[in-house]
Amino acid sequence: MVVCATCEGTMAQGTGSINSDYKDWEWSDDAGERARLLQSPSVETVLKTSEIQGNSLGATSALGAVFIVVNAALGAGLLNFPAAFSMAGGVAAGITLQMCMLIFIIGGLVILAYCSQASNERTYQEVVWAVCGKVPGVLCEVAIAVYTFGTCITFLIIIGDQEDKIIAALVKEPEEVGSHWYTDRKFTISITAFLLILPLSIPKEIGFQKYASSLSVIGTWYVTAVIIIKYIWPDKELVPVEIPTSPSSWTAVFNAMPTICFGFQCHVSSVPVFNSMKQPEVKTWGAVVTAAMVIALFVYTGTGICGFLTFGAGVEQDVLMSYPSNDIPVALARAFIILCVLTSYPILHFCGRAVLEGLWLRYTGVTVEEDVVRERRRRLLQTISWFLLTLLLALFIPDIGKVISVIGGLAACFIFVFPGLCLIQAKLSEIQETRAISWWAQVSYGVFMVTLGAFIFGQTTANAIFADLTA
Repeated sequence: MVVCATCEGTMAQGTGSINSDYKDWEWSDDAGERARLLQSPSVETVLKTSEIQGNSLGATSALGAVFIVVNAALGAGLLNFPAAFSMAGGVAAGITLQMCMLIFIIGGLVILAYCSQASNERTYQEVVWAVCGKVPGVLCEVAIAVYTFGTCITFLIIIGDQEDKIIAALVKEPEEVGSHWYTDRKFTISITAFLLILPLSIPKEIGFQKYASSLSVIGTWYVTAVIIIKYIWPDKELVPVEIPTSPSSWTAVFNAMPTICFGFQCHVSSVPVFNSMKQPEVKTWGAVVTAAMVIALFVYTGTGICGFLTFGAGVEQDVLMSYPSNDIPVALARAFIILCVLTSYPILHFCGRAVLEGLWLRYTGVTVEEDVVRERRRRLLQTISWFLLTLLLALFIPDIGKVISVIGGLAACFIFVFPGLCLIQAKLSEIQETRAISWWAQVSYGVFMVTLGAFIFGQTTANAIFADLTA
C-alpha cells in the first residue's frame, strides 16, 4: 500500500530506454535531471547511491526483499478488509476474489521488474516514462500524486476514528464524547495534525522512515492478532449477528475490489526494491513477490475473515470501530494504528510532493541554481496547501470506506493498467521476424490486464460518485 520506496530509488536516466522521449516536451535536460533527484530523500544520498550501484550490485538479499515488499503492502488498509468481505458476500466470496486478483497482482510485479531491466530505469514512474512514453508517464505521475493525497486523507480519518474510541474509554460517560469542544472529533483530528503531522511533513528529507517502517510492521501484525483472538475468544457481551453467505447482488462483489487493490498495492515501491537486490533477476524476483504476497494474503485474509465473522453485516468500515471502547487490547491496537499513521502520513506526503515538484520543474525548465533559491519557499507552500486540503476533507468525510473506494480504483491502475501497458509496449518494441505463440500470449495478457484495471477503476469510481450523489 505504501509508495515511499519510490522516493528512495536512483533517478538517473538510463541509456538503454525503450522509448525515452522526454525531449518531445521540450523540457530542459537540467530540469528533468533535477526532477529525478528531487524524488529521493536526499540529493546527496542519491548521488552516493548511484555511484555505489554503478560499481556493484545492490545489497538486499532475496529474503530481505520479501520483508520489504511485505512491509510495503501491509498497512492501515487492513482495517477495511472485514467490511470488504461483507460487501463481497461472505468468506467464500472474499477469499475467491482475493485469490483471483492475486494472480494478476503478482504478474504485475514481475512485469515491472522485466520492464525495469529492459528500460534500465529504477523507479515506477521512470519505467512507465521510458517504456510507454510521455502521456502515460505524466498520467502515472499524476495518479501517484492523487493516490498519495487520498491516502493521507484516509490516515487522518483513521486518527479521528481511533481517538474517538480512546476518548470514550477515558471519560466516565461515553455518550458525552463530542459534547465538549475539546472532545469534538474535528478538534482532536486538527490538534493532532497540527502538532504532530505538520512538523514532520515540512523537512526536505525523511530519514526517520526506517523507524516508521518497523513501527508499521509491528502495528499491523498486532492488530491482526487482536482481531483473530477476539474472534476465537469473543466477549461475553457480544450479541450474535447475521453472517451473510452470498452477495446482495452480482455487482456487489466488485465493491470489494478497491479495498483489495488498496491493500495489496506495493507496485510503486517494488521497482526500487527489485533494483536494490544483490541479484536483480526476474526469475528470483518472481519467487520474492510470490512469497511476499502470500504472507500479505494470510494477514489480510485472517483480518477479513475474523473481523467479518465477529460482527457480520454490521461490521464498520474501520473494523476497530466495531469493538467497545473499554477493551484494553483493542485500545492498544488503536494506539499502534495512530502511531503508524502519524509517521506514515509524512512519507506519503513526501512522495506526492516529490512527484508534483518533478512535474513543475519539467514544465517550467528552471535551472538548478534557480531551484536552490526557490525550493524552500515552494516546499513550504506545497506542504501547507497539501496539509490543509487533506485535513479539511478528512474533517467532513465520515469514514475511510468512501476514500478507499476512490483511491482503490487508482491502486488498480498501478497494479493492472500501467504494468499491462508496459508489457504491451515492451513486446511491441522487440524486433522479431516472426511472432511466436509466447509473444502473442504475453501481449494478450497485457491487454487483459489493462482491460481489467480500466474496468475496476471505472466501476469503483462510478460507484463512489453515485453513492455520494445518493447519500
